[in-house]
Amino acid sequence: MRILACCCAVALCVSTPCSAQEQVPGIGPIGAVQKLHSGFAFTEGPATAADGSFWFTDIPNNRIHKVDAEGKLTVFAEPAGHCNGLMLIDKYLLACEMDGRLKMFRLEDAQQTVLAAEYEGKRFNAPNDLVIDQTGGIYFTDPRYRAPEPWPQGTEAVYYRAADGKVTRLISDRKAPNGVILSPDEKTLYVIPSMEKQMWAYPVEAPGKLGAGRVLVELRQRPGETAGGGDGLTIDEAGNLYITSGLGIQVVSPAGEILGVITVPEQPANVTFGGVDRRSLIVTARTSVYQIPLKTKGHVFPGAPVAVPQSQSPAAEPEKKQ
Repeated sequence: MRILACCCAVALCVSTPCSAQEQVPGIGPIGAVQKLHSGFAFTEGPATAADGSFWFTDIPNNRIHKVDAEGKLTVFAEPAGHCNGLMLIDKYLLACEMDGRLKMFRLEDAQQTVLAAEYEGKRFNAPNDLVIDQTGGIYFTDPRYRAPEPWPQGTEAVYYRAADGKVTRLISDRKAPNGVILSPDEKTLYVIPSMEKQMWAYPVEAPGKLGAGRVLVELRQRPGETAGGGDGLTIDEAGNLYITSGLGIQVVSPAGEILGVITVPEQPANVTFGGVDRRSLIVTARTSVYQIPLKTKGHVFPGAPVAVPQSQSPAAEPEKKQ
Protein backbone atom coordinates (compact mmCIF):
# COMPACT_ATOMS: atom_id res chain seq x y z
CA MET A 1 0.00 0.00 0.00
CA ARG A 2 1.40 3.35 -1.08
CA ILE A 3 -0.31 6.48 0.20
CA LEU A 4 -0.90 9.51 -2.00
CA ALA A 5 -1.62 13.16 -1.23
CA CYS A 6 -4.96 14.04 0.38
CA CYS A 7 -7.97 15.22 -1.61
CA CYS A 8 -11.62 16.04 -0.88
CA ALA A 9 -14.24 13.37 -1.53
CA VAL A 10 -16.58 13.91 -4.44
CA ALA A 11 -19.73 11.91 -5.16
CA LEU A 12 -20.34 11.03 -8.80
CA CYS A 13 -21.36 8.23 -11.12
CA VAL A 14 -19.36 7.81 -14.33
CA SER A 15 -19.32 4.78 -16.61
CA THR A 16 -16.27 3.81 -18.65
CA PRO A 17 -16.86 1.59 -21.72
CA CYS A 18 -15.13 -1.77 -21.44
CA SER A 19 -14.71 -2.35 -25.19
CA ALA A 20 -10.93 -2.44 -24.76
CA GLN A 21 -11.25 -4.50 -21.60
CA GLU A 22 -9.81 -8.01 -21.65
CA GLN A 23 -12.68 -10.47 -21.25
CA VAL A 24 -11.92 -13.22 -18.76
CA PRO A 25 -13.68 -16.35 -20.11
CA GLY A 26 -16.78 -17.20 -18.10
CA ILE A 27 -16.25 -14.24 -15.78
CA GLY A 28 -16.48 -10.93 -17.66
CA PRO A 29 -16.75 -7.99 -17.17
CA ILE A 30 -20.25 -7.94 -18.65
CA GLY A 31 -20.67 -4.16 -18.57
CA ALA A 32 -18.95 -0.83 -18.17
CA VAL A 33 -16.56 -0.01 -15.33
CA GLN A 34 -18.47 2.51 -13.21
CA LYS A 35 -16.80 5.14 -11.03
CA LEU A 36 -19.01 5.52 -7.96
CA HIS A 37 -17.18 8.12 -5.85
CA SER A 38 -13.89 9.99 -6.17
CA GLY A 39 -11.66 12.67 -4.64
CA PHE A 40 -10.11 10.60 -1.85
CA ALA A 41 -6.46 10.31 -0.81
CA PHE A 42 -5.98 6.51 -0.89
CA THR A 43 -8.95 4.14 -0.77
CA GLU A 44 -8.78 0.63 0.67
CA GLY A 45 -10.61 -2.16 2.47
CA PRO A 46 -14.06 -2.50 0.84
CA ALA A 47 -16.61 -4.55 2.81
CA THR A 48 -20.15 -5.17 1.58
CA ALA A 49 -23.59 -5.94 3.02
CA ALA A 50 -26.46 -7.99 1.60
CA ASP A 51 -28.53 -4.89 0.75
CA GLY A 52 -25.83 -3.55 -1.58
CA SER A 53 -24.36 -1.02 0.84
CA PHE A 54 -20.62 -1.04 1.54
CA TRP A 55 -17.85 0.50 3.62
CA PHE A 56 -14.31 1.49 2.62
CA THR A 57 -11.35 3.31 4.13
CA ASP A 58 -9.51 6.49 3.14
CA ILE A 59 -6.25 5.88 4.96
CA PRO A 60 -4.41 9.25 4.86
CA ASN A 61 -7.62 11.12 5.74
CA ASN A 62 -8.14 8.71 8.67
CA ARG A 63 -11.76 7.93 7.79
CA ILE A 64 -14.06 5.02 7.12
CA HIS A 65 -16.84 5.85 4.66
CA LYS A 66 -20.18 4.16 4.08
CA VAL A 67 -22.08 4.02 0.79
CA ASP A 68 -25.71 3.08 1.42
CA ALA A 69 -27.96 0.98 -0.83
CA GLU A 70 -29.03 4.13 -2.73
CA GLY A 71 -25.41 5.16 -3.34
CA LYS A 72 -25.24 7.98 -0.77
CA LEU A 73 -21.77 8.58 0.65
CA THR A 74 -21.27 9.40 4.34
CA VAL A 75 -18.45 9.30 6.90
CA PHE A 76 -18.90 6.27 9.15
CA ALA A 77 -15.95 6.83 11.51
CA GLU A 78 -13.37 9.60 12.00
CA PRO A 79 -10.73 9.33 13.33
CA ALA A 80 -10.41 5.65 12.50
CA GLY A 81 -6.83 4.75 13.45
CA HIS A 82 -5.84 4.81 9.75
CA CYS A 83 -7.80 1.61 9.10
CA ASN A 84 -7.02 -0.49 6.05
CA GLY A 85 -8.72 -3.87 5.46
CA LEU A 86 -12.33 -4.35 6.60
CA MET A 87 -14.77 -7.25 6.83
CA LEU A 88 -18.43 -7.26 7.80
CA ILE A 89 -19.69 -9.86 10.27
CA ASP A 90 -23.11 -9.78 11.89
CA LYS A 91 -23.62 -6.23 13.27
CA TYR A 92 -19.93 -5.37 13.33
CA LEU A 93 -17.23 -4.14 10.98
CA LEU A 94 -13.89 -5.86 11.61
CA ALA A 95 -10.92 -3.62 10.86
CA CYS A 96 -7.15 -3.68 10.55
CA GLU A 97 -5.93 -0.47 12.16
CA MET A 98 -2.56 0.59 10.79
CA ASP A 99 -1.89 2.41 14.06
CA GLY A 100 -1.24 -1.05 15.48
CA ARG A 101 -4.49 -2.81 16.39
CA LEU A 102 -7.07 -5.33 15.23
CA LYS A 103 -10.50 -4.03 16.21
CA MET A 104 -14.16 -3.84 15.31
CA PHE A 105 -16.81 -1.14 14.99
CA ARG A 106 -20.45 -1.55 15.97
CA LEU A 107 -22.49 -0.70 12.87
CA GLU A 108 -25.25 1.18 14.69
CA ASP A 109 -22.99 3.82 16.26
CA ALA A 110 -19.36 3.13 15.19
CA GLN A 111 -18.35 2.29 18.77
CA GLN A 112 -14.88 0.73 18.68
CA THR A 113 -13.67 -2.40 20.45
CA VAL A 114 -10.06 -3.61 20.45
CA LEU A 115 -9.65 -7.29 19.61
CA ALA A 116 -5.83 -7.46 19.67
CA ALA A 117 -3.21 -4.78 20.21
CA GLU A 118 0.06 -6.62 20.74
CA TYR A 119 1.98 -9.86 20.41
CA GLU A 120 4.47 -10.96 23.07
CA GLY A 121 4.22 -7.59 24.77
CA LYS A 122 4.88 -5.46 21.67
CA ARG A 123 2.37 -3.59 19.50
CA PHE A 124 1.76 -4.82 16.00
CA ASN A 125 3.53 -3.10 13.11
CA ALA A 126 0.51 -1.96 11.05
CA PRO A 127 -2.25 -4.56 10.54
CA ASN A 128 -3.29 -4.53 6.89
CA ASP A 129 -5.87 -7.14 5.84
CA LEU A 130 -7.99 -9.85 7.44
CA VAL A 131 -10.45 -12.71 6.98
CA ILE A 132 -12.68 -14.39 9.56
CA ASP A 133 -13.27 -18.15 9.63
CA GLN A 134 -16.41 -20.06 10.61
CA THR A 135 -15.22 -20.46 14.22
CA GLY A 136 -14.88 -16.70 14.74
CA GLY A 137 -11.10 -16.77 14.41
CA ILE A 138 -9.41 -13.98 12.44
CA TYR A 139 -6.36 -14.31 10.18
CA PHE A 140 -4.63 -10.96 9.63
CA THR A 141 -1.46 -9.63 8.04
CA ASP A 142 1.01 -7.24 9.68
CA PRO A 143 3.51 -5.87 7.12
CA ARG A 144 5.76 -2.82 7.17
CA TYR A 145 3.52 -0.15 5.64
CA ARG A 146 2.96 2.84 7.95
CA ALA A 147 4.77 1.03 10.78
CA PRO A 148 7.15 3.12 12.93
CA GLU A 149 10.89 2.49 12.57
CA PRO A 150 12.20 0.17 13.78
CA TRP A 151 9.23 -2.15 13.27
CA PRO A 152 7.72 -2.91 16.68
CA GLN A 153 7.57 -6.65 15.95
CA GLY A 154 10.94 -6.76 14.21
CA THR A 155 9.43 -8.87 11.44
CA GLU A 156 6.49 -8.88 9.04
CA ALA A 157 4.01 -11.65 9.72
CA VAL A 158 0.58 -13.27 9.47
CA TYR A 159 -1.29 -13.83 12.74
CA TYR A 160 -4.38 -15.67 13.94
CA ARG A 161 -6.65 -14.29 16.64
CA ALA A 162 -8.63 -17.27 17.91
CA ALA A 163 -12.24 -17.02 19.03
CA ASP A 164 -11.04 -17.01 22.67
CA GLY A 165 -8.80 -14.00 22.00
CA LYS A 166 -5.45 -15.83 21.88
CA VAL A 167 -3.10 -14.49 19.17
CA THR A 168 -0.62 -16.78 17.40
CA ARG A 169 2.03 -15.88 14.83
CA LEU A 170 1.66 -18.27 11.89
CA ILE A 171 3.90 -16.97 9.08
CA SER A 172 7.03 -14.81 9.36
CA ASP A 173 9.02 -15.55 6.20
CA ARG A 174 7.09 -13.52 3.60
CA LYS A 175 8.20 -10.10 2.39
CA ALA A 176 5.40 -7.60 3.04
CA PRO A 177 2.47 -10.05 3.46
CA ASN A 178 -0.56 -8.03 2.45
CA GLY A 179 -3.82 -9.54 1.19
CA VAL A 180 -5.21 -12.62 2.94
CA ILE A 181 -8.29 -14.76 2.31
CA LEU A 182 -9.64 -18.28 2.81
CA SER A 183 -10.90 -20.69 0.16
CA PRO A 184 -14.68 -21.25 0.19
CA ASP A 185 -14.25 -24.54 2.06
CA GLU A 186 -11.78 -22.84 4.46
CA LYS A 187 -9.20 -25.57 3.86
CA THR A 188 -6.67 -23.20 2.28
CA LEU A 189 -5.35 -19.81 3.38
CA TYR A 190 -4.07 -17.56 0.59
CA VAL A 191 -1.50 -14.84 1.24
CA ILE A 192 -0.36 -12.32 -1.36
CA PRO A 193 2.78 -10.32 -0.50
CA SER A 194 3.33 -6.85 -1.95
CA MET A 195 7.05 -7.31 -2.50
CA GLU A 196 7.09 -10.83 -3.97
CA LYS A 197 5.60 -11.89 -7.30
CA GLN A 198 4.55 -15.25 -5.87
CA MET A 199 1.19 -15.84 -4.23
CA TRP A 200 1.21 -18.45 -1.47
CA ALA A 201 -1.30 -21.11 -0.44
CA TYR A 202 -1.23 -22.77 3.00
CA PRO A 203 -3.28 -25.83 3.98
CA VAL A 204 -5.45 -25.16 7.03
CA GLU A 205 -5.03 -28.21 9.26
CA ALA A 206 -7.23 -26.73 12.00
CA PRO A 207 -8.38 -23.20 12.83
CA GLY A 208 -5.19 -21.20 13.29
CA LYS A 209 -2.92 -24.13 12.37
CA LEU A 210 -1.26 -24.14 8.94
CA GLY A 211 0.76 -26.69 7.02
CA ALA A 212 3.72 -25.91 4.76
CA GLY A 213 3.04 -23.21 2.19
CA ARG A 214 3.40 -23.57 -1.56
CA VAL A 215 3.52 -21.11 -4.44
CA LEU A 216 0.10 -21.07 -6.09
CA VAL A 217 0.95 -18.64 -8.90
CA GLU A 218 3.41 -16.00 -10.05
CA LEU A 219 1.65 -12.76 -10.93
CA ARG A 220 2.09 -11.16 -14.33
CA GLN A 221 4.45 -8.21 -14.21
CA ARG A 222 4.37 -4.69 -15.58
CA PRO A 223 7.14 -3.87 -18.08
CA GLY A 224 10.40 -3.42 -16.23
CA GLU A 225 9.20 -5.09 -13.01
CA THR A 226 10.49 -8.42 -11.77
CA ALA A 227 9.03 -8.74 -8.27
CA GLY A 228 5.78 -6.82 -8.29
CA GLY A 229 3.33 -8.41 -5.89
CA GLY A 230 -0.33 -7.88 -5.09
CA ASP A 231 -2.31 -5.92 -2.55
CA GLY A 232 -5.87 -6.99 -1.74
CA LEU A 233 -7.98 -9.84 -3.04
CA THR A 234 -11.38 -11.49 -3.01
CA ILE A 235 -12.79 -14.86 -4.03
CA ASP A 236 -15.87 -16.14 -5.87
CA GLU A 237 -18.08 -19.17 -5.21
CA ALA A 238 -15.97 -21.32 -7.54
CA GLY A 239 -12.78 -20.46 -5.67
CA ASN A 240 -11.35 -18.11 -8.31
CA LEU A 241 -9.18 -15.40 -6.79
CA TYR A 242 -9.26 -11.73 -7.81
CA ILE A 243 -5.92 -10.12 -6.91
CA THR A 244 -5.20 -6.39 -7.22
CA SER A 245 -1.87 -5.59 -8.85
CA GLY A 246 -0.02 -3.03 -10.95
CA LEU A 247 -1.62 -4.46 -14.10
CA GLY A 248 -5.15 -4.47 -12.69
CA ILE A 249 -7.14 -7.30 -11.11
CA GLN A 250 -5.50 -10.62 -11.96
CA VAL A 251 -8.01 -13.48 -11.94
CA VAL A 252 -6.50 -16.79 -10.81
CA SER A 253 -8.16 -20.22 -10.74
CA PRO A 254 -7.92 -22.49 -7.65
CA ALA A 255 -5.36 -24.50 -9.63
CA GLY A 256 -3.10 -21.45 -10.00
CA GLU A 257 -3.85 -20.56 -13.64
CA ILE A 258 -4.07 -16.86 -14.50
CA LEU A 259 -7.39 -16.63 -16.34
CA GLY A 260 -7.03 -12.98 -17.32
CA VAL A 261 -6.68 -9.41 -16.07
CA ILE A 262 -9.53 -6.96 -15.44
CA THR A 263 -8.28 -3.41 -15.93
CA VAL A 264 -9.36 -0.40 -13.87
CA PRO A 265 -8.80 3.32 -14.70
CA GLU A 266 -6.65 3.69 -11.56
CA GLN A 267 -4.35 1.11 -9.98
CA PRO A 268 -6.54 -1.00 -7.66
CA ALA A 269 -5.61 -1.50 -4.02
CA ASN A 270 -8.38 -3.82 -2.87
CA VAL A 271 -11.53 -5.53 -4.10
CA THR A 272 -14.58 -7.43 -2.89
CA PHE A 273 -17.87 -8.69 -4.30
CA GLY A 274 -20.92 -6.51 -3.72
CA GLY A 275 -24.39 -5.57 -4.92
CA VAL A 276 -27.58 -7.33 -3.86
CA ASP A 277 -26.70 -10.28 -6.09
CA ARG A 278 -22.96 -10.21 -5.22
CA ARG A 279 -22.09 -10.21 -8.92
CA SER A 280 -20.23 -6.90 -8.97
CA LEU A 281 -16.68 -6.14 -7.96
CA ILE A 282 -16.37 -3.16 -5.63
CA VAL A 283 -12.86 -1.84 -6.24
CA THR A 284 -10.94 0.69 -4.18
CA ALA A 285 -8.38 2.29 -6.50
CA ARG A 286 -6.27 5.21 -5.28
CA THR A 287 -8.53 8.29 -5.38
CA SER A 288 -11.76 6.53 -6.36
CA VAL A 289 -14.15 3.62 -5.83
CA TYR A 290 -15.37 1.61 -8.84
CA GLN A 291 -17.96 -1.07 -9.59
CA ILE A 292 -17.51 -3.75 -12.25
CA PRO A 293 -20.34 -6.19 -13.18
CA LEU A 294 -19.38 -9.85 -13.62
CA LYS A 295 -21.04 -13.17 -14.46
CA THR A 296 -19.61 -14.82 -11.35
CA LYS A 297 -20.93 -14.54 -7.82
CA GLY A 298 -18.83 -13.73 -4.79
CA HIS A 299 -18.38 -16.16 -1.93
CA VAL A 300 -19.95 -15.19 1.41
CA PHE A 301 -17.97 -16.23 4.48
CA PRO A 302 -20.34 -17.56 7.15
CA GLY A 303 -18.08 -16.34 9.95
CA ALA A 304 -19.17 -16.50 13.58
CA PRO A 305 -19.69 -13.96 16.36
CA VAL A 306 -16.39 -12.56 17.57
CA ALA A 307 -15.80 -13.08 21.28
CA VAL A 308 -14.49 -10.01 23.11
CA PRO A 309 -12.78 -10.37 26.50
CA GLN A 310 -14.13 -7.87 29.01
CA SER A 311 -10.65 -6.42 29.50
CA GLN A 312 -10.57 -5.37 25.84
CA SER A 313 -13.98 -3.70 25.52
CA PRO A 314 -14.72 -0.95 24.63
CA ALA A 315 -11.81 0.81 22.95
CA ALA A 316 -10.94 4.43 23.30
CA GLU A 317 -10.82 6.26 20.00
CA PRO A 318 -7.22 6.71 18.85
CA GLU A 319 -5.83 10.21 18.84
CA LYS A 320 -6.02 11.78 15.40
CA LYS A 321 -2.54 12.15 13.92
CA GLN A 322 -1.48 15.09 11.82
